[in-house]
Amino acid sequence: METHTRSIVKAVIWNVIGIVSMTVVGILATGSTALGGKMALINTGVGFTMYLVYERVWSRVRWGRRASLD
Repeated sequence: METHTRSIVKAVIWNVIGIVSMTVVGILATGSTALGGKMALINTGVGFTMYLVYERVWSRVRWGRRASLD
């Protein structure tokens, strides 16, 4: 099972990647740095929360796991 800290670190790293890419997309789509940045921040907040929930749900699903031999 994955620790809560590991899930959070993975989510933070993934969201840093996401906020950079969404900022670029937002700027290209709107022509506005401010609006593109706001879109990226909202997307990152929603994405971060959903990723944490998703990871925690899957950490409890036993399907597809193999027994540890240690």
